[in-house]
Amino acid sequence: MSKPATPADPNCPFLRACRCEPADHTPIWIMRQAGRYLPEYREIRSKVSFLEMCRRPELAAEVTLQPIRRLGVDAAILFADILLVVEPMGAGLEFSAGTGPRILRPVRDGRAVDALQAVEVSASLGYVFEAARLVRAGLPRQIPLIGFAGAPFTVASYMIEGGASRDYVHTKSLMYRDSGAWHALMERISTVLIDYLNGQIDAGAQAVQLFDSWVGALSPGDYREFVQPHSARIIAGLRPGVPVIHFGTGAATLLELMRDAGGDVIGLDWRIELADGWRRLGNGVGVQGNLDPTVLYSDPPEIRRRAKQVLDQAGGRPGHIFNLGHGILPTVPVDHAIALVDAVHEMSSR
Repeated sequence: MSKPATPADPNCPFLRACRCEPADHTPIWIMRQAGRYLPEYREIRSKVSFLEMCRRPELAAEVTLQPIRRLGVDAAILFADILLVVEPMGAGLEFSAGTGPRILRPVRDGRAVDALQAVEVSASLGYVFEAARLVRAGLPRQIPLIGFAGAPFTVASYMIEGGASRDYVHTKSLMYRDSGAWHALMERISTVLIDYLNGQIDAGAQAVQLFDSWVGALSPGDYREFVQPHSARIIAGLRPGVPVIHFGTGAATLLELMRDAGGDVIGLDWRIELADGWRRLGNGVGVQGNLDPTVLYSDPPEIRRRAKQVLDQAGGRPGHIFNLGHGILPTVPVDHAIALVDAVHEMSSR
């Protein structure tokens, strides 16, 4: 019999920060904190493929819990991948060493959009929900679980490009050439993502993050026309009372539009000063970020100094969640990640 889940404390520092309420210290977690920089992760990964790690709930749960034990962060984030949703839609997905994810059947016109399959998430992605249940059962009460999904623009871009891209030629061509097909694709993705995120919440996630990793490729006008309505629909469709973190990379020109699309917390990457980003976002929304991930290659005194700069910009204002400005890099020394977490806790203790 599995261990019964212990519900997260609604007054833990992370959830209080999501609600812009004072906490006894600034909470910190690290994007990609379950990953290759941890030797215990690499040991598991050496025996199974990446997709197998995602599809086996006991493995996904274990790697989710590893950074909680090792780093002392204030929240866990479920181990999965933003592209798991595209496989049951019929686009095909594989991960290759050195090249990353590849979409086997790119979606580049209206006929391909029409051919996509409806998704019953409990049947096709239930392994993610089972991993969430296992993680919640293994977490202490003061540590919440964050669920996540890729935002519709980023997921659509992968589906159209067939993999990573520098210029997004196929994506933008579809947007400009056939806006009807574009919006139909975004609607299909959004429908799946609403069910997928709500499934994670029902399985034990106390907050969710929407990753728009590629949204910085868009102008404000294109974001407003082609993306904002769909991201807003997803956020509005989630379980009431569950905090949403809305994060985009390279999105300094889009912050106000992302705020208007929704989210209790807006994630900031390292390309914008935290104080300036929060000023632009205004009252009533928290911020997450935003230390440059490469700072973790410096020595602990420099890591501490840089962390203090971020904390000073937040000024102790309720609603700040400390994080990197993007994911931790795979060759960062574990001790440096621990030094960051310890420094943030120590310097922000109130």
